Amino acid sequence: MIEVTRLNDIKVTINADIIEFVEETPDTVITLTTGRKIIVKESARDITESVIAYRRRIYSNLLTELK
Repeated sequence: MIEVTRLNDIKVTINADIIEFVEETPDTVITLTTGRKIIVKESARDITESVIAYRRRIYSNLLTELK
């Protein structure tokens, strides 16, 4: 899950696993696999970095549990 900020400054948490794509038009639009679109303040690069950080946390926890 990653946290993003809508244009009205309300923070929402979305499931990073259902992000289909992110585009800047010039606002950043996140399209989910459900077809829903969310317009956010963060850049596409910020979203990408958040997803990478989220997955690193998840996978590092899995590797720790397997040891």
